[in-house]
Amino acid sequence: MTTALHPQPDTAPRAGGPAEQPYVYRRRPLVEPDWRRFPGWRDVTAAEWRSAQWQRAHCVKNIRQLRQVMGDLIDEAFYADLERDQAERATMSMLVTPQMLNTMDTGSTEAFYADPVRRYMIPVFSDRRTDWPSHPHATRDSLHEAEMWAVEGLTHRYPTKVLAELLPTCPQYCGHCTRMDLVGNSTPAVDKHRFTIRPPDRHAAMLDYLRRTPGVRDVVVSGGDVANLPWPRLEAFVDALLDIDSIRDIRLASKALMGLPQHWLQDDVRAGMERLAAKARRRGVQIAIHTHVNAAQSVTPLVAEAARAMLDTGIRDVRNQGVLLRGVNDTPAALLDLSFALLDEAGIMPYYFYLCDMIPYSEHWRLAVWEAQELQHAIMGYLPGFATPRIVCDVPYVGKRWVHQLAEYDRERGISYWTKNYRTGLEAADPDALTRRYEYYDPIYTLPESGQAWWRSH
Repeated sequence: MTTALHPQPDTAPRAGGPAEQPYVYRRRPLVEPDWRRFPGWRDVTAAEWRSAQWQRAHCVKNIRQLRQVMGDLIDEAFYADLERDQAERATMSMLVTPQMLNTMDTGSTEAFYADPVRRYMIPVFSDRRTDWPSHPHATRDSLHEAEMWAVEGLTHRYPTKVLAELLPTCPQYCGHCTRMDLVGNSTPAVDKHRFTIRPPDRHAAMLDYLRRTPGVRDVVVSGGDVANLPWPRLEAFVDALLDIDSIRDIRLASKALMGLPQHWLQDDVRAGMERLAAKARRRGVQIAIHTHVNAAQSVTPLVAEAARAMLDTGIRDVRNQGVLLRGVNDTPAALLDLSFALLDEAGIMPYYFYLCDMIPYSEHWRLAVWEAQELQHAIMGYLPGFATPRIVCDVPYVGKRWVHQLAEYDRERGISYWTKNYRTGLEAADPDALTRRYEYYDPIYTLPESGQAWWRSH
């Protein structure tokens, strides 16, 4: 007789169906909310709503326009809260497309305050932390991208990849924008930097640098948002990239695929993308679109239609790069609901969720690294492996790192330490670049009292 060294699995069938799970998958059909519930849009037709020109012309750019659209749906106290934020804290000017505003919960003032999309698109003063509104190490250009410009607007941070910032505007402005030092209009809190070289000359200089730098194979074409660049100019730039033999991957960054899907459904844009995709196929180059969706409610039938229209042009992929934001998507259910809506209903690949960068007045949005690690653990096993988003920390002077890749973590003081395996242009002659530890900081209010006391004393 032998004794089993390990317990054997119980293979007997069990009654009652599958085991209860922390998250239950249910396919949820997409819904385009009725914009006619807004007093200011009561007479807007379906044809007008599908028009990119109508959407751009009716963006909400200030409190007066928000009042005109919302009517009596929300209380006056909200407008006062918003006005104070615009005057004292906002790093981005207000710009919200009708498409985005329409996905917010307007059932009551309380519901509007709690709405995830509202929380990052129309931040108000009462959202912000009063104890630590900004981290002591917060900076305008938190990723130091401008320091790594090879030419104006072309950030060469990674060995084989560059970021081409073609323009400094978007169809919509997110409150947590990592490029708040450059993108959008100045606010009372931030006097924005400006490009100094004319756009055609800047774009030509970028292309010239890439022709002279065959080690670069991957170009992220961004801004701002490429949807704000007139299509002929964007097509000409991407077409020129396709003529550079070393370029093998091109990614077009556009939150407008979600915030202004009407733009990507225009006939000239679809025809132009077909031309670029056909040329890319002939050359063996991959073109993808990267969008930025943070909440499942933002994925509507129009967003799905635009994503599928782009895939039908022959590009490689449409992917989502969201940002982890407290009160927006900081639970496993919120992340999984969003990921399944993207993947199942819109054909958009869940790709990354970034920790919110350390820009001024962002502490109320930011999560600690340990919270991000717990979220990554919680969402594993539900989505297909190829569609399970990676949660990453974009570490200053380092770049994207999975949240479990840190080298050391002082939880008491909220300081994580990271290393890297390549040099940026800033460190070409630095012998310690590959052994140095780079710091990233958790929000101070998430620390134990001893850690908060340490920061107060420093």
